[in-house]
Amino acid sequence: MASSDETPGPMPPGDGSVPPGKSVSIGQHVIDKGAQLLQTLKPIKHMNQHVCTFAMYSHDMTRQIETHHYLSRVNQDFLQCAVYDSDDSNGRLIGVEYIISDRIFETLPAEEQKLWHTHEYEIIAGLWVNPRVPEMVQKPELKNLARTYGKFWCTWQVDRGKPLCVLPLGVPALMMSPQGVNLGMVAPELVKKRDESYGISSKDLEEKRVDIAGPETTMNPYANYWMQTGKGFAIDVELTDMKKTAPFP
Repeated sequence: MASSDETPGPMPPGDGSVPPGKSVSIGQHVIDKGAQLLQTLKPIKHMNQHVCTFAMYSHDMTRQIETHHYLSRVNQDFLQCAVYDSDDSNGRLIGVEYIISDRIFETLPAEEQKLWHTHEYEIIAGLWVNPRVPEMVQKPELKNLARTYGKFWCTWQVDRGKPLCVLPLGVPALMMSPQGVNLGMVAPELVKKRDESYGISSKDLEEKRVDIAGPETTMNPYANYWMQTGKGFAIDVELTDMKKTAPFP
């Protein structure tokens, strides 16, 4: 059993429906509002897209979750995303995904490429959506994103059920993207629930995206590595000797 699947130990008090802790006080609200007026919060304000899609755990692809990515551009070839479990005001921050173009991906060593997944299928299949943005507006961006690769680390396994998901317990887990084969298929009930919440149809979107293509070169065999090997990646934590350093003068 990987460390990411182990029961973390005694659970915090409560029924597991919300994280333990006292409600935010009036004084804390005042501090937060004051900080908003005085601070720039530039990295957060640079987030300019909301994407809803799905992801599955690399080491157990039967575990699938709906994800909400808030994207900011580093440049034309590199995006970084804060990932939440919903778009509600109380959505939980569950991880981070980095997205790079096929041009950058092809420069990475093979061992690094194995940690990344493609986006072509989930975009073409209508699983990747920008909620409330008309398809004709997002279409040019989708054509670019279909050629990208992502590396998504989940730091809060919210699907583990109560009370395990009450806090971000355990170690991070590597996530994979939906694919059109066997274990890569997203459970229909998950897609149906998401589509109904936004009043969209993934099937209709799929029909509108038939002209979208993936990476310019042949799909790299190291991406979506599980499709070639039937094996995923899991993180284990081990005790190790600390690196010895010279004492400070």
